[in-house]
Amino acid sequence: MNYYKTALEIYSRYGIDTEKAIRDTDEIPVSIHCWQGDDVYGFDGACAASGGIQATGNYPGRARNFEELTSDISFAFSLIPGKKRLNLHASYAVLNGENADRDEYRPEHFAPWAEFAKKEGIEGIDFNPTLFSHKNVKDGLTLSSPDEEIRAFWVRHCKACLKIAEYFADETGSPCLMNIWIPDGFKDVPADRLAPRLRLKKSLDEILAEPFDRKKVTVAVESKVFGIGVESYTVGNSEFYLNYAALNGICCLLDNGHYHPTEYVSDKIPSLLAFYDKVALHVTRGVRWDSDHVVLFEDELKEIAKEIVRNDAQKKVLVATDYFDASINRIAAWVIGARSVRKALLWAALQPYEEMRKMQDSARFTELMALNEETKTLPFGGVWEEYLSRAGVPAGDWYEKVGRYEKETLSLRK
Repeated sequence: MNYYKTALEIYSRYGIDTEKAIRDTDEIPVSIHCWQGDDVYGFDGACAASGGIQATGNYPGRARNFEELTSDISFAFSLIPGKKRLNLHASYAVLNGENADRDEYRPEHFAPWAEFAKKEGIEGIDFNPTLFSHKNVKDGLTLSSPDEEIRAFWVRHCKACLKIAEYFADETGSPCLMNIWIPDGFKDVPADRLAPRLRLKKSLDEILAEPFDRKKVTVAVESKVFGIGVESYTVGNSEFYLNYAALNGICCLLDNGHYHPTEYVSDKIPSLLAFYDKVALHVTRGVRWDSDHVVLFEDELKEIAKEIVRNDAQKKVLVATDYFDASINRIAAWVIGARSVRKALLWAALQPYEEMRKMQDSARFTELMALNEETKTLPFGGVWEEYLSRAGVPAGDWYEKVGRYEKETLSLRK
């Protein structure tokens, strides 16, 4: 308490209310991805991820089924503070031996997930059609395929996912974000850049024509600049999706690993907030490319959090994590990344924005730079530890619990 009392007093000199910062941060829901626990295998094919997605490493203890994955998620969530949602991919359908392909998925295939969320007190479930790691990804294309049978299959899959997303909203009492990402593109210079995008537009039009309750389901589209095997051209790029979302009243999702290395998603967030009621966000850490490294408490994450907090966009920006690392303990990866996101949100809530705005508007740029630098060494650790204590979450000794779980549970998976 002495550490926190000292931090409270120092922050108060800058007009910052640490109590309010803790309360506000705790209320921001973060949707935590399920696929960190099993290297994006899913349950419907038991095959490694494909379509530009790759989890590297072979650390022991990968979850292999619903029971193992939910056990790991439950344990990881116990070490992460704040309101939590669950971010789920369609490939995690619990089929129980039924021979149902992805275009035949029904809400009952996800009933165990809804029950798990309610049991764990998870605020809601977000959902993603899985348009990769499947035999019907033909020549690297799905919703933009020139093969009408292939294209129609994936349209049916996304329509089925709308019904499942609405089911999740009904079961949890919280709206579901349904995000569409496709791996479509070409390794080398294409002969036709327009036709695939027109086919993608047609597919999205058909998906959105399916009746669904927009108060319960928020549809988002996620762009990408390039990936493994699609280095020269992606069909669903940023310009395409920004225009499509604006014209059709849906949401854009920004993944901070899906742009050129010199682009910053932190700068894109306020640009979209000027036009969109909601902005979806996948938080990852790209190293040289969209490598989905574990999220760390680094500068760009802080800037992303600042744009959410200082624009009072905590309910407008839908925050989710998206990364996977099979080279380290998977539960530790979950905890480190999700705690880093929450840490950044708290750090952002402890900045003197009103004073900074006044300095910027009156062109007092030297003072602004000086104040920015001073805030970097304020005793943030004292507030963070107090927050963890109030949330009933361990502070620096959390990894000891992970070590025991690895010894008693993960190491038994052969």
